[in-house]
Amino acid sequence: MTDYPNLKEITVPGTILAGNPLHDPAERRIPVYLPPSYDGKKRFPVIYLLAGFASTGQSFLNYSFGRQTVPEMAQSLIKNGMMKEAIIVMPDCMTRYGGSQYVDSNATGNYETYLVDEVVPCVDQVLSTIPERNHRALAGKSSGGFGALRIAMRHPDKFAAAACHSGDMGFELCYKPNFPVAARILEQYRGSIPAFLDNYEKSLKKPSRDFALLDIIAMSASYSPDPQKTAPENIHLPFDPYTCETVPEVWQRWLSFDPLEMIEQERYREALRSLALLYLDCGTADEYNLHFSHRIFSAKAARFSIDHRYEEFPDSHANTSYRYAVSLPELSQAITG
Repeated sequence: MTDYPNLKEITVPGTILAGNPLHDPAERRIPVYLPPSYDGKKRFPVIYLLAGFASTGQSFLNYSFGRQTVPEMAQSLIKNGMMKEAIIVMPDCMTRYGGSQYVDSNATGNYETYLVDEVVPCVDQVLSTIPERNHRALAGKSSGGFGALRIAMRHPDKFAAAACHSGDMGFELCYKPNFPVAARILEQYRGSIPAFLDNYEKSLKKPSRDFALLDIIAMSASYSPDPQKTAPENIHLPFDPYTCETVPEVWQRWLSFDPLEMIEQERYREALRSLALLYLDCGTADEYNLHFSHRIFSAKAARFSIDHRYEEFPDSHANTSYRYAVSLPELSQAITG
């Protein structure tokens, strides 16, 4: 059995999530890794680790033969002198659709505000943290990497470092290829999103072939909600379900969330320049074409004089949590005063 002597669970009331459109739980219990010398008196910097789509903070604790959990990894790195001591908070921003993208949406709930204005203050209140911007970092992979990067761009007053592992960006490359797949699945349910969700949620074994549509529904709920309708139809799909043609006005709403588009705005460039560390990486065989998108982002960052570090490694999109062994030491160093 794996022992977690430095693992604690805290409860966040979720006032901001109360009454959310999907009736998802407002109160969330989230795991926290405490460094070896944590005694409740000495104060530590904090790394907020954001889970990918269809995962939550608890996923960082999942035992897998031959692979360290994140707490085990951090413990080992610290004991071997490779990482500075830091608290690691693993938030729960799950929704009925599999994830929130860590954005505010009137189709799912205000998860960005929840994370920044409720989780962070709660952590600072109940744990022995250094409650200052210069001692906070964000990290994550896939949707979590997207969330870490985007929140760092939007809240530079709250976070001083960010690591984006294979984060969603370059929406033309990473999302659009799935539109025909999702449209074909939706057609099997006669275009009914409620019928699809009802079948998916009742299935004891979730049909893997349907995951592409669930993903598009979740992204639509995050990027293009429809406040005039009730869940689960309170979204605008970015394509016509019958012809699969892109709906321009909806697609533009999606693109406003794309880090490749956001970096074109000076306020976001200034936010990135203010970071003590901006780290990105991606596998060279990423199934969602994210290595191409990350190359574009890195080139833009260089052109805009944004100091950053970008690395590629020989792997695909899945099962790359071992890359946290690279970013966690860098982040801990950046936020240790």
